[in-house]
Amino acid sequence: MLTFIWAQDKDGYIGKDNTMPWRLPADLQHFKKETNGHTIVMGRKTYESIGKALPNRETIVLTRDTNYTLPDAKVVHSKEAVLELATGENVFITGGAEIYRLFLGDADALIVTHVEANCGGDTRFPAIQWSDWKLTRRVDGVRDVKNDLDFWYGWYEKIGE
Repeated sequence: MLTFIWAQDKDGYIGKDNTMPWRLPADLQHFKKETNGHTIVMGRKTYESIGKALPNRETIVLTRDTNYTLPDAKVVHSKEAVLELATGENVFITGGAEIYRLFLGDADALIVTHVEANCGGDTRFPAIQWSDWKLTRRVDGVRDVKNDLDFWYGWYEKIGE
């Protein structure tokens, strides 16, 4: 099962200068809770923006660079290689935009943090047909001193699957 997980603002922005255009520690904890113990797939730029593989997760990095190696993650060079490794597991696609675009037709579920602000950025989530997805669960985030924007988490399932 392929699950996309990401955060986006009201305009669909997911990144700016290879980082997130907001600071929401609660969302990072949510990401950790959802992906802990599972396989995560990301592109090279996303991996490099984090700087290391995340603990308690098998990390797969997809890149076109056939000379790219990492000491703490599996490096693959094709969508097919990811799908082979993902057989029978709940695998999380974690970005960036090119990786989401590549796997969009293969996604079974979505977990989205909806940031209720216009934060701007330079990278948007690829165009998605929201009518193909059903919101199955919604949890409002808590705005506080550390999380100074309104946000909510949405879990979606593909309609007709």
